[in-house]
Amino acid sequence: MNNARKFYIDGEWVEPIGQHTLDVIDPATEQPFATIAMGSAADAEKAIVAARAAFASFSEISKAERLELLRRILSILTRRNDQIGDIISKEMGAPLAMSRSQQAGIGLAHFAETIKAMEAFDFEYMQGTTRIVHEPVGVVGMITPWNWPINQIACKVAPALATGCTMVLKPSEIAPLNAILFAEILHEAGVPKGVFNLVNGDGPTVGALLASHPDIDMVSFTGSTRAGISVAQAAAPTVKRVHQELGGKSPNIVLRSADLDAAVSAGVRRCIDNSGQSCNAPTRLLVPMEHMDEAIAIAARTADAITVGAPSDPSTNIGPVVSQLQFDKIQRLIHKGIAEGAELVAGGPDRPAHLNAGYYVRPTVFARVTSDMTIAREEIFGPVLAILGYETENDAVTIANDTPYGLAAYIQGDPAEARALSRKLRAGIVRLNSSAWDGAAPFGGYKQSGNGREYGKFGLHEFTEIKGVVGYADD
Repeated sequence: MNNARKFYIDGEWVEPIGQHTLDVIDPATEQPFATIAMGSAADAEKAIVAARAAFASFSEISKAERLELLRRILSILTRRNDQIGDIISKEMGAPLAMSRSQQAGIGLAHFAETIKAMEAFDFEYMQGTTRIVHEPVGVVGMITPWNWPINQIACKVAPALATGCTMVLKPSEIAPLNAILFAEILHEAGVPKGVFNLVNGDGPTVGALLASHPDIDMVSFTGSTRAGISVAQAAAPTVKRVHQELGGKSPNIVLRSADLDAAVSAGVRRCIDNSGQSCNAPTRLLVPMEHMDEAIAIAARTADAITVGAPSDPSTNIGPVVSQLQFDKIQRLIHKGIAEGAELVAGGPDRPAHLNAGYYVRPTVFARVTSDMTIAREEIFGPVLAILGYETENDAVTIANDTPYGLAAYIQGDPAEARALSRKLRAGIVRLNSSAWDGAAPFGGYKQSGNGREYGKFGLHEFTEIKGVVGYADD
């Protein structure tokens, strides 16, 4: 990749100021396959200056011009979708077909949804004699993760462009190459210079500067709750807007009215999809206590049937997790579950026996888990499911809400019962009966899962300031 050791600043690919580099590791082989430049504070400062300079003019272009820009980007993204999917598969281990259709495809979906939302969005309207104006928030620092990389880039960049903001993106240094391709696409689409800037680097260097810099008006962060706290602390002295989508420990409540086999098997697959590396994964399966034995049998059978293998193999359901660090953390928590007395019913420690290299984790299911166990409270971020029993629906609600997180929740069963129960769950997203993804629904969490919302019109609101011009019209 020609631009791997460069940054995209002020409309050009530029050489880094420093000399630090980082190898990008293929998690399927544990071997490096690319090298990127690692940015310094000086590189980030240069990008911020460019974004600040571009804001004055970009913030004033018309809604029609911004819509046309988004449409050009979507067209090029569509043409280069498979290329993006291929590189994501290589850098974070997603199966190739899934990487093209879901990992890369979700970027297309966010731009399409943003265009649709923007077409209907009133940036200015009258409220009595007062003019209400939605103006761009300013220069945005964006810090994005490796697990759904284009997803999180697109759902920040698309609304930022739509509202007239300028930006500096720091993608994850673990899976950075898709962001470089994305920058090439924006350049091809004719994004004005300085509007979008890309600097690779780590959190303590580039990320911390974006969070603390006085010329950054908003920082939009997706990642762990621990890192999110650091971002908020760094941002506090400048009182900038802080938008965060953080961790989760999402419950999946199987009601007595549900088809147990369908609900449990779907819950296992959804938890383990993307090798369990989704912040909204339903990692706690709550089943009626009297159905625990049956649920265990279904879950174990489903987990054992999931094929773990090379991302390039068409028969693979899940590939490796992203890094040695993630692999070691997951193994530690699997051992912790065993030590604390949870019943291991599928999978377990170590990689699958047929694989002798790569960060592969066995699809693992623990049963008869209690809410005080570490595996019921800590975000594992791997293909590990905990099954908990409940006596009454009130018990299920109490268990579901009993974590510091509140990103997502799932309910399986009679639709009327599920709708009623959804109001009792402290989560930003509740999905009923294995419902399909909705790119226009608000995405974000309660409690330590973050603040603010992304996707569709909700993302547009996050990137605007609201001004009231009082006395704009006569009575």
